[in-house]
Amino acid sequence: MNIAFLAAPEGTEQIELTEPWQAVLATGDRPSLLSTSPGSLQAFRHLDRGDTFPVDGTVAEADPGEYGALVLPGGVANPDALRLDADAVAFVRAFFDAGKPVAAICHAPWVLVEAGVVDGRVLTSWPSLRTDITNAGGRWVDVPVQVCDHGPNLLITSRKPDDLPDFTHTFTEVFAKV
Repeated sequence: MNIAFLAAPEGTEQIELTEPWQAVLATGDRPSLLSTSPGSLQAFRHLDRGDTFPVDGTVAEADPGEYGALVLPGGVANPDALRLDADAVAFVRAFFDAGKPVAAICHAPWVLVEAGVVDGRVLTSWPSLRTDITNAGGRWVDVPVQVCDHGPNLLITSRKPDDLPDFTHTFTEVFAKV
């Protein structure tokens, strides 16, 4: 299965990109890194610059129909930039409209709020997003990983880098059942 990873050109928490990416590779699926700009993206290790990663394509040119699932890494600046990009928001919404699974960690649910897809859903995130999720009609829970089936698709969310083992294990299992 082709799995889209969507990240802004700058501000992605590196470990929230690399660990899920490796987990997808370990299943035999094919990850593809999409961004709002071509070239490469600059990842971060909290507030310090991390590595750069080549982008496989832009979200404006990507067809959501070519992917079976979507992973949204976190980092504070990454989802904040994505939620301001109409193509990124539409791309995310397309996975919900098509009933395809989506996995989001840390601050990534900001993009879900912007896409208007959290109403009636149960999810977790970095704690500071609790009010945003609640105001958008979602129910926020403080657990390492949350799988929500109350909607058109399966939504897998997680709080922070410390939860990555649970997050990667859970979303790869869910994706494998699709």
